[in-house]
Amino acid sequence: MIMSSGLDVENIREDFPVVDEYIYFDSACLSLKPHSVRKAVDRYYSEFPVCEGKRSAHTLSTRLTKEIKKGRRSVKELLNASEVDEIAYTKNTTEAINTVARGMGLEKGDKVLTTDKEHNSNLVPWLKMKESVGIEYEQVRTDGEGSLDMDDLKDKLGEDVAMVSMVHTSNLDGTTIPASDIADMVHENDACFMLDGAQSVPHKPVDVEDIDVDFLAFSLHKMLGPTGVGVLYGKKRFMEELEPLIYGGGGVKSTKYDEVTLQDTPSKFEAGLQNFAGLAAVKPAVDYVQDLGIENIEEHEIKLNRIATEELEDLVSIVGPQEPEKRSGIFNFHLDQLGCHEMTLLMDERNILMRGGMQCVHSWYSYRGLEGGNRVSFYLYNTEKEVMRFVEVLKDLFH
Repeated sequence: MIMSSGLDVENIREDFPVVDEYIYFDSACLSLKPHSVRKAVDRYYSEFPVCEGKRSAHTLSTRLTKEIKKGRRSVKELLNASEVDEIAYTKNTTEAINTVARGMGLEKGDKVLTTDKEHNSNLVPWLKMKESVGIEYEQVRTDGEGSLDMDDLKDKLGEDVAMVSMVHTSNLDGTTIPASDIADMVHENDACFMLDGAQSVPHKPVDVEDIDVDFLAFSLHKMLGPTGVGVLYGKKRFMEELEPLIYGGGGVKSTKYDEVTLQDTPSKFEAGLQNFAGLAAVKPAVDYVQDLGIENIEEHEIKLNRIATEELEDLVSIVGPQEPEKRSGIFNFHLDQLGCHEMTLLMDERNILMRGGMQCVHSWYSYRGLEGGNRVSFYLYNTEKEVMRFVEVLKDLFH
């Protein structure tokens, strides 16, 4: 089955040399990088390999500072944030979530709610806060198809809930929570709302103003960008109150032997020498996605997922809802006949690269006594032909 797409995928693939040799189905972990992003990283090291302007003010540092500012503005526009100062850079989504967990000033007895299928990055910080501070932590149930139980959320929201932190689009099954509705419920309860947007921002429109989310975390490395660059968005008033996770050079206005004055947001969150090569490549990564149209990317992924689902639904057990439209670009499955790691190796021998294991959602798999799943994740450079090759190989293994 071949379907049309709003993307010129064959032309897009020229920017990603790896796809000439491999079928890459692991973009939910790390996306490939187009020529413009690779070029921007090389330009930094070749033309202005220096510190940015908070430390230096010479010609080359000024040039770098301009590139970083362009990238920050592009992220602001992508998210429809109110101000550029609401965009702080981190190393990744994990650091961004930890910054909020540690910097909110939560106290003993404060309650935090998440879903029951969080990535470890939005589970472990709260477990460690429970150990160290004494917060209370609960999960809101999801049903057998991965949908959030809104009644359970309503029941668990109370005066003691200070934070609701939830995965926006799940890396486990691709389902997306009704974030705007949840934001309304959380704010009516006078609590704070954070989204893990690692699997949503690169794949579908995410408007922080429309959702009315207080914090959102995501990683550029899942959106064609360089590794080592994450984003923490926060409403200005929350960013001003939030304490940084790391203190030191670049995040400080002045010090005396007995006191320190931090920089304003977002600089106070960016202490220490940053990944300047990566920051110089933020704008081309965001521009690439914006130029293609995030809606076109979302539509393309669902089309690929629909092909895989229709061809394989009778052979494999799909994690999450059966309808591919509800799983975005995630096709996660398991087989009774073969373990997930064996499946990954068999596919690797045929140059099909996918994810096997618990996908950093150990809690969900462990609760169900499963060793893991095999996750295929589609992105803008994947084709129908690649999906059909995957289907053929999988069918050949069991027929």
